[in-house]
Amino acid sequence: MADFISYAACCRRMTTTQLKWQTVFFIFCVYGMDFVFCQARYSIPEEMPEGSFVGNIAKDLGIEISRLISGKARVVTKGGRQYVDLSRDKGILVVKERIDREELCKQTTPCSFSFDLIMENPIELHRVTVEVLDINDNAPLFIKDVVSLEISENAASGTRFPLDSAVDMDVGINAIQNYALSSTDNFKLEINSQDDGRKYIEMILQLELDREERDELKLVLTAYDGGSPKKSGTARIQITVLDTNDNAPVCKQSVYKVDVSENSPVGTLLTIVSATDADEGINGHISYTIVQASKDARELFKINPETGEITTLNGLDYEIETSYQLNVKARDKWGLADTCKVIVEVFDENDNSPFIQLMSFSNIIAENSPIGTTVAVINVEDVDSGKNGLVQCKIYESQPFKIESSFSDYYALITDKTLDRENIAEYNITILVSDQGSPAQHSNKTINVKISDVNDNPPVFSSDEYKTLVTENNSPGVAVLTVKASDADWGPNARLSYFLEDHNIQGNPVSYLVSVNSESGVIHAIKAFDYEQMKTFSFNVTARDGGSPPLSSEVTVTIIVEDQNDNAPQVLYPVQTGGSVVAEIVPRSADVGYLVTKVVAVDVDSGQNAWLSYKLQKATDRALFEVGAQNGEIRTVRQVTDKDAVKQKLTVVVEDNGQPSRSAVVNINVVVADTFPEVLSEFTDFTHAKQYNDDLTFYLVLALAAVSFLFITTVVVIISVKIYRWRQSRVFHHSNLPVIPYYPPGYADTGVTGTLPHLYNYDAYMTTDSRKCDSKFSTLRAQNVLLVDPTFTETVQRAMHPKNCLDDPESPESVRCVTFYASLCLLV
Repeated sequence: MADFISYAACCRRMTTTQLKWQTVFFIFCVYGMDFVFCQARYSIPEEMPEGSFVGNIAKDLGIEISRLISGKARVVTKGGRQYVDLSRDKGILVVKERIDREELCKQTTPCSFSFDLIMENPIELHRVTVEVLDINDNAPLFIKDVVSLEISENAASGTRFPLDSAVDMDVGINAIQNYALSSTDNFKLEINSQDDGRKYIEMILQLELDREERDELKLVLTAYDGGSPKKSGTARIQITVLDTNDNAPVCKQSVYKVDVSENSPVGTLLTIVSATDADEGINGHISYTIVQASKDARELFKINPETGEITTLNGLDYEIETSYQLNVKARDKWGLADTCKVIVEVFDENDNSPFIQLMSFSNIIAENSPIGTTVAVINVEDVDSGKNGLVQCKIYESQPFKIESSFSDYYALITDKTLDRENIAEYNITILVSDQGSPAQHSNKTINVKISDVNDNPPVFSSDEYKTLVTENNSPGVAVLTVKASDADWGPNARLSYFLEDHNIQGNPVSYLVSVNSESGVIHAIKAFDYEQMKTFSFNVTARDGGSPPLSSEVTVTIIVEDQNDNAPQVLYPVQTGGSVVAEIVPRSADVGYLVTKVVAVDVDSGQNAWLSYKLQKATDRALFEVGAQNGEIRTVRQVTDKDAVKQKLTVVVEDNGQPSRSAVVNINVVVADTFPEVLSEFTDFTHAKQYNDDLTFYLVLALAAVSFLFITTVVVIISVKIYRWRQSRVFHHSNLPVIPYYPPGYADTGVTGTLPHLYNYDAYMTTDSRKCDSKFSTLRAQNVLLVDPTFTETVQRAMHPKNCLDDPESPESVRCVTFYASLCLLV
């Protein structure tokens, strides 16, 4: 801090050095709350050029240059003009524009102006007062260049004649210090001082005038100031000598005191100045004029020259001037006069509203700002005095802000509650200020504070779970569903992207089935779905915002595949083979409704697409058989007769209920016979209708002959079983028999459900590598089903020569012979 130097010493030093330097008067600091408040005072001469050095504020206040830069230090002037600016990078105050002390303060002394130096983060406030010292830049000036006086020739020696003083806008030593009157023997000049420090001059008559000798005098009045160099101003005095007027006017009061309220209407009567003159007639007529008054007073007051009434000429303002002194001259027709004083005291009225000025303001704050964050620093002033100048500052309590008083005239607007941009994105804060006058004056200022967004809200999907139906065999790339999420945040924090969560479905990643558009959330099918392979599947979609760090949410999406009728029915029974003939046996003694067989079919589709119906498309004798539309059972419609053909061929169509429907066809061979030879003849006819016609007859005869040898056959069967068990391991590995498809006996006979009835199988297996055999007999509700392999004819031929069967017991032909005889035995 600079050394303290008294103001008087400062003025003397500046006078001697031609006002080329400045001095820190004093520095005073106060620490409170979040503010640091310091006061600094400097003195500079007026009329300094722009950029002139005022003071090293950084050094005087002990502030680092870096702090001035980081704190955005700046000069804030309350209204008016800014005369001083801050060179932030040097830490000094410089003159910003020319300072005219007379314009700034008029005659007020000392003359000074103040401004605030404000820094942020944290907020520091420094009040700087600069006193402007006067220089002798104004010469004395008389209001009138020519002063006319009329003086009676019999005026007595010692008579005083008041003269208008000169005006010098400078003050102190530079103001008017002396007056001089041109050389004359009749008058001398006397300089007097008023109570307010102003000087007034009077001419005193030394030698009586003689109009007959000289009727007019011309003098020069000169005013000198005390500057260096001195400046002066002159006025010419023209004196007209009049005839005798023995008595001068006399004022009734030497001092008039008037109290008037500011803002009084123009023309308000203040007082009436009165004087008397002992003369009569024209010599006793008095006129009144205001003399030796300031320029401002002459513009505010006027006097009626005839009545002496003093009224206001313009409105008064307590904040500009609190009192005025007027000198009123009462003058008669012949120039004799007397002077009295009129003192006007102006009273304050509450005519000024408080003034609000933002010293610092952050119009954007983050929603996660802690409670107590400073939003603005406010300065409130009222130029009225007393209670009229005491102010109160507040805001509406419903907002999450409050006003705290830092120190006199300064307030801080801070956050009082937690902010949430998603509820309210901006606030219009109205600052209300009122004084304590009666009636009170009010002011308000509205500031807009925007709440900046923080990524504190995760995305929210419009649904807790998404489900959709997709018909199978859809086109790849088709849009199946749109997931939509919203984010209460704003800007990049609310910009959402959608992603598929890694997940395997039936061994494949979810991206093998679907994809999601990262921007729109539209889910596309990558491939065509197959209801028969996958009826439904689920996966997760993640919505992630663009905040830092980003927030995300997940939602489950379930896709249900709808069935299409894209599969035809499949016939499970009777078995359709390319190399074997399936035949159903119906005895001629069968009654009406005899169950011949049952067509069993399935459809891998679902719903009505899997509802199957059966109908008889073709038949050798349509009048003999019918098929159940729902259960596929083939039954006899009438009694079987001897006239009915032994071989019956039926064609059954199995049709589903889809749109359009699909169907399957099954051919069923039915043998109407009571004896095995008849069956055998029909079998051979089925399998070798053209190639083996001659052999079939032989086989039938052989079969009939074999019946008579039942006992021998039984013995052979026993022997063949023993041979089979003995040679099983060797014989089975050399089997090359044709394949007859096998269907397990796992179907339940429900009558109308289309499933297989219980089967009772008697198999003679010849190999172990698969379920292959030469003959298979199945019992289905007391009905016989015979499956005959094409090689069966050869077996019958060899069976006609039993010795051939036993020539090589290990050969396949021997095994077939034995099996043939066993089959005959079981049929009988």
